[in-house]
Amino acid sequence: MLSTKRPHRAGAGGRTAPPEQRRQQLIEATIRCVAKRGLADTTIATVAREAGLSQGIINLHFRSKERLLTETLRYLADEYRNACRTAAAAAESSPVAGLLAMVDLDFRRGICARDKLAVWFAFWGERKFRPTYRRICAARDKSYDDMVRAMCTQLCQQGEYPGVEPALVADGLSALTDGLWLDLLVRPESMSRELARRITMSYLADVFPRHIRQPVASSGS
Repeated sequence: MLSTKRPHRAGAGGRTAPPEQRRQQLIEATIRCVAKRGLADTTIATVAREAGLSQGIINLHFRSKERLLTETLRYLADEYRNACRTAAAAAESSPVAGLLAMVDLDFRRGICARDKLAVWFAFWGERKFRPTYRRICAARDKSYDDMVRAMCTQLCQQGEYPGVEPALVADGLSALTDGLWLDLLVRPESMSRELARRITMSYLADVFPRHIRQPVASSGS
């Protein structure tokens, strides 16, 4: 659930922290602010209070609210892209292992945290009006799509699935994940990370039945 903790106070990670640590602290505070307030109501002042730092320190590192928001989006995109690359390394042993690793990644607690989901959707909603946001999100999406399409292509070749189009499977997986992320954000009472993972695995099992098993029904089903 969204954080209800008091703003972080400056200390070991505050005014005396090294520049990179301080930037990280400010980006994390921005994530919390956007998750609670949205982009429009997140300001230099609210981030400063959340981080327990002065507005001058934020201006020193980011110069403006827009720069702070852009760097926060870039941080999330890089975090996700790097995690995808690590997960995709499993595809070196088999494309199935790679796909399973990508699914696990998408619903991992550190990636699928509600604060981060709220921030992703806030930025996605602004992509049409902000070319910089659009470019960052597009690069993140392309990286994911390229990896998943390569895995699906390899699996189709190995498993002889002549009627399966790897690009469509990858696009479907991406759309499904986005929809489940939205459900996790707006109706957490009925959607969980484990259920979202099971739904995704059911989709992949329908596409690649000889390689991926349907998830076992939970005891509460």
